[in-house]
Amino acid sequence: MHTRTPAFLLTAITLITALACNSTFTPRPRGYYKISFPEKKYQLFDQPGYPYSFEYPVYANVVKDSTFFGGETENPWWININFPQFGGRVYISYKIVGQYKLDKLLNDAFNMTNKHAVKANGIDDSLMVTPNGVHGMFFKVAGDVATANQFFVTDSTRHFLRGALYFDATPNQDSLAPVNAFLVEDMRHMINTLKWKGK
Repeated sequence: MHTRTPAFLLTAITLITALACNSTFTPRPRGYYKISFPEKKYQLFDQPGYPYSFEYPVYANVVKDSTFFGGETENPWWININFPQFGGRVYISYKIVGQYKLDKLLNDAFNMTNKHAVKANGIDDSLMVTPNGVHGMFFKVAGDVATANQFFVTDSTRHFLRGALYFDATPNQDSLAPVNAFLVEDMRHMINTLKWKGK
């Protein structure tokens, strides 16, 4: 037994197909989720026994770093500044000048930044000097790299501190740009308020 397709249904399908073929496709720009940023407010990190102090955001928390690639950190003054709202973290490592030659610490800092050169579109470094006797270098690494913002600071005689901002996400310069810009302000505030402690 054969059934016939009603004529109006066949006409409708033909008309829809013809109209669909003549429509123009307009690509839409890639979009990202809107991110709400908290108000900038800071609190003091000044723990007993630590050779440094600084201000950090109230929307972050400081956690003692207890492991370094599965092993122990070389001293008890390594910390992480966590930004839970953004899935970000600034890893802070501290070394004593004297136990290490300053030239080696500087070379290591530059080499760790240059490891990203393979995927980077460019590396911009800027010299920093604060009224607290802190000087160093801030690195902005362009491109889809694991850490786009890094720095080191020192007094050249005893203290050497390095920081790098990482995210719990696949590196994407475009999607991370607003958060990177927001947290770079916090990193710079931390550097500008950093003070060395002890002799």
